[in-house]
Amino acid sequence: MKKFFKAFGYPEVVWLPKSERSFLSFICLSFFAAMFVTPYPHLAMWAGFIFAAYAAIANDSIQTIGTFIASNQEKKWWILWVFIGGIFTATMLYSWINLGGDVSHGRLTSKGFDKAPSEFHFLQVAAPIFLLILTRLRMPVSTTFILLTSFAADTTAVGGVLAKSMTGYILSFLLGLFFFLLIAKSAKKYFTGKAKFSWTIAQWITSGTLWSVWLMQDAANIAVYLPRSLSLGEFIGFISIVVVGLGLLLYYKGGRIQKIVTEKSVVTDVRFATLIDFIYCIILFYFKLHSKVPMSTTWVFIGLLAGRELGMAIMKTGSHSFLNAVKLALKDVIYALIGLIVSIGIAIGVNEKLSVTSIMQDLPKEFVEGIQKFFSSIIS
Repeated sequence: MKKFFKAFGYPEVVWLPKSERSFLSFICLSFFAAMFVTPYPHLAMWAGFIFAAYAAIANDSIQTIGTFIASNQEKKWWILWVFIGGIFTATMLYSWINLGGDVSHGRLTSKGFDKAPSEFHFLQVAAPIFLLILTRLRMPVSTTFILLTSFAADTTAVGGVLAKSMTGYILSFLLGLFFFLLIAKSAKKYFTGKAKFSWTIAQWITSGTLWSVWLMQDAANIAVYLPRSLSLGEFIGFISIVVVGLGLLLYYKGGRIQKIVTEKSVVTDVRFATLIDFIYCIILFYFKLHSKVPMSTTWVFIGLLAGRELGMAIMKTGSHSFLNAVKLALKDVIYALIGLIVSIGIAIGVNEKLSVTSIMQDLPKEFVEGIQKFFSSIIS
């Protein structure tokens, strides 16, 4: 093939690396598979779930176990797999037993997703494939938007998810900013040298708790394809597929999107990783108690990282200047907004009753008023 191009005067053809060619081939085959299974609900259900299970965890790994992976790079991957996979199994088993076969911790039935799909649209099955592409481009996409919105029964479900997610971003940004403004100087003074083993224990406990709380929020994103009450066989299949996906994720140390975590200041230090996970866990637990409406935990996480990075830059204790910290925050938000636009486009393509105008109109009144006051205060 290279000789063919040279014969026509194109000697400097740039060829994709083998890994990229393999990925593109996989994506093409996945789209064909999605198109083939869409008319068959039972096949589409499991195909969509398999795509979603790996895509969602691969993209969301940065916010749940990203700091855990970054600060445990010297440990064998299978040890991390046993730990993370065990917590996943226990968390899902608790929900399955106590909620009559539901593995979403009640999130799906709380807001318009109370019934499993009886038929599928091609875009619903293919949505996780788009997520895989965005993940490959290192974009922190909201899996809640790109997966759940394609199954939205009405516009109020989408508006509620959007409002809760934006509120989560603002809250986590402010918490990250003020917390690291307060501790930045002390952390730089005392977090020197090799961390004591007690910090590793604390980080594993914090990361494990965070992982479990996150699953209570975001398991709905992959369980939306499946029946709301899983039989024993379906539950075993559900657990097995996700655990295998986790193994692959940890084997490859989080993949390319992990850079979103590692490019931030001192996240490989187990002490800072523990603090990030602790604050993030508190925020997620608060929203779990506050409302059962699904939310984008991605927005919460990038808000926390942005606030932390700005706080450390202001106190001059991080590895980035204030300007670079702002650039990193803006880059993450822009990438997340791209994912939001793609996911809303998929939802509109599936649901003819849905439009951008209807989504904006159905945003909670309190949320709209709060945003207006926020921008008014900045302008004044």
